[in-house]
Order: sequence, then structure tokens, then C-alpha cells
Amino acid sequence: MPTAAPPLVSERIGQFFVGDDGSRDRLEYTEYGAGEAWVVLLHGQLMPRRMCQPLARSLAAEGLHVVTLDLLGHGRSDRPADPLAYSMTAFGTQVVALLDHLGAEQAVVGGTSLGANVSLEVAVAAPERVRGLLLEMPVLDNALEAGLIAFAPLMLAARFLPWTVAGVRMLTRPVPRGLVPFWTGIALDTLDQRADSLAAVVHGIFFGRIAPPSVERRRITAPALVVGHPSDPIHPAADAAMLAGEMSSAEFVRAHSILEWRARPARLDAIAGAFARECWRSAAKPARRRTRRPAGGTADPA
Repeated sequence: MPTAAPPLVSERIGQFFVGDDGSRDRLEYTEYGAGEAWVVLLHGQLMPRRMCQPLARSLAAEGLHVVTLDLLGHGRSDRPADPLAYSMTAFGTQVVALLDHLGAEQAVVGGTSLGANVSLEVAVAAPERVRGLLLEMPVLDNALEAGLIAFAPLMLAARFLPWTVAGVRMLTRPVPRGLVPFWTGIALDTLDQRADSLAAVVHGIFFGRIAPPSVERRRITAPALVVGHPSDPIHPAADAAMLAGEMSSAEFVRAHSILEWRARPARLDAIAGAFARECWRSAAKPARRRTRRPAGGTADPA
């Protein structure tokens, strides 16, 4: 018998603003589905929130209310050229501001790579807002050298050879995303960078703290699902397993390959969906909906 197609879910694009009155930055997000069982998904470094779309649709089809966010300097959000605008703690503050804007008292918060580390920052800074953590490929102690090797040349090229970044943007930007495979489109979006903001983002991230230190991670009590990849130098499975061991209510899941969740997502989608639903079933604290902030935000149809 043919496999039934997943149910369609509503999708809405919105925006809100963060920062002081003198420097307000616009952040853009997409909502999938509806209800009070909130899930926030965060992208990898330099990638757009659209990379979370397949998982967001899968989770929303199971009755969860999923929001994907372009952090500052990424995707369709503002991209200031000031390195001081970027840090893991600042990204964590942006996620809390998103919850405030949506009127969400709590959410399961998760993401990939950068998104996983930012989720940890949210759990440390605002533990009362975190219903659970869904973490793929965290970047911790065993990955710092490989991460610097991978991203330092990008920062140097953007800073001292900006024409190289501009040239790549000129080649990738005109390609219609609807005519290429989904992950090819994500790669093209990731290459669509401006030199000044690219240098600022990488500088701000790598010259600040990459993640909460171990002593803070061990204080996280929210249930967590940590997914690690084999043979991935920037996101070694050892980091994911170490993180799961540090937290009191964490489970470690080993992906079959680096590409499993991208190429054959069914198994990990099912595990993530079961985890998120269980977070909302089992947590003792009842969810309360705050009043959605009207000032500075919109919720336009996608």
C-alpha cells in the first residue's frame, strides 16, 4: 500500500525587533502549525532557517507548534557588520525574545551545530522557559580546532579579500531556488553572504564563548535528546556523547551517518517527534500562554 502523505500544516512568516532603541535589529521567523506545544528550531552557522523546514513540517504534522528563526546575521534577518553584535549569549537572548514575542511561556528548544549551542545558552540563561532540548551536532571541546580551521579562512577572506565573497554571491544569488533540489538551495542560500557581515559573524562567534562551560551544562535539568554523527570532525560524536553524559536527563542517539537526517530523515524525525511530544506530556509545569507582543512584530502569511 502507498505511504499516506503527511497532513498539511499552516505556515506563517513573522518578524520582531531586538536591541535598544538606538540599534533595533529585525529578526524573521516562520511558524508551522498551531497550539500551545511550542518547539523552536535553530539553524547551523551561516545557514538560513529554511534548513529546519523538513523537520519543522514533520513535527507540526504531529500537532506541535514549531517556529524556525533566523538568528541575527543569518538568512533574512538583519546582518549588522559589527562583531560586537554577535555572540552565543546574544543569540540565546534572541530566542528568549522570540518566545516573549510569540507569547510562549515555554518551548522545546533545539537546533543543529550553532543552533544546538545556542539552545544550551537558552537553557542556562532561562531554564524556566525550556521544556526540553533537541540538540544535533553540538560544537564543544573536541571540535574547536577543526572549527577554527574550517571558518577562520572564511573570516580572513571576508575581511581582507571581500571581492571573493561578493563574487560567490553574484554567482549564487540569481539561481532560482525552486529549480534546484532542496539541499542544493540551502547550500546556495548559505553562500549568499555579504563580506562585512560574514566577517563580523565569524569573528563574534569564535572570539567569544562557544558554549556554556561544563559546570553550567551539568546544571541543566531539562530533558534532552542529543544526536551525534560518526566521522564528523567539526561535530564529533564524542562531543554529543559527552554532553549527554553531563546532563542529568539526556539521551544520546547516534546517527547512522552525517547525512542521515538530511537524506533519510524518517528514523530521526520519528525519534525527535516522540521526544518533543513526551516533553509536553510529562513535564509537571503546565504551559501558559503569554500575550503575544504586538509592538514591532508582524505575522504575515507565508
